[in-house]
Amino acid sequence: MLKIAIYGKGGIGKSTTSSNISAALSEMGLRVMQIGCDPKADSTTNLCAGKPVNTVLNMLREKGDEIALADIVKEGYNGVLCVEAGGPTPGIGCAGRGIITAFDKLEELGAYEIYQPDVVLYDVLGDVVCGGFAMPIRGGYAEHVFVVSSGEKMAIYAAANIALAIKNFKGRGYAKMQGIILNARNVANEIELVNELAQEIETKVTRVLPRSASVQEAEEKGQTVIEALPDSEMADEYRALVKQIMEVCEYVPESLCLK
Repeated sequence: MLKIAIYGKGGIGKSTTSSNISAALSEMGLRVMQIGCDPKADSTTNLCAGKPVNTVLNMLREKGDEIALADIVKEGYNGVLCVEAGGPTPGIGCAGRGIITAFDKLEELGAYEIYQPDVVLYDVLGDVVCGGFAMPIRGGYAEHVFVVSSGEKMAIYAAANIALAIKNFKGRGYAKMQGIILNARNVANEIELVNELAQEIETKVTRVLPRSASVQEAEEKGQTVIEALPDSEMADEYRALVKQIMEVCEYVPESLCLK
């Protein structure tokens, strides 16, 4: 099983990137589970025709011990399994703790054993890498981390913090930093700035995703680019990104090995 965490500053396009990665992986015949780890609970919206998924925390509040996997796992585009951790009641509780609670419940209900995904992708808010938001990289969940960034100052700052968090866990068998996905915003010297960041945090730029109107066009339909515009240049960019991720992670699906 390939287990990846996609981190990035809020609003940088990590959920858009994550959902298109999941859609592209599903095109390859892989069973994909995407778990949104942002209190906004919008990670998987474009995989579900623009409709929100019941969050784990909301269902726990509503059903308690009667909660079932069917309440919190929704099948989206091309069979992608969609989960949203959700957040606490506004003004009460900690969003990071909410992620831990959601992960514990998924394990308790045997989600991974029952669905047996080939790939699990965690889409994680990276503005503050506290204990809860660091859960995917320190709790034995994700094995590989990619950070989505642009050349904007705050995006680079967040990416550097995420890299530092991963470095602090080095030697404990936790997730490994595998690269930066540059989601271009067309700011001045963007590629140079992100390459400089990559050098400073001892990683590489996995791929540069160009700024494209196709992304907004697809999202207005509540879909990924892969679904809405499968023949577009941007869809091919996401497919190429997936191939690079698999190469970096040295992942060869068993289904391909059997062919």
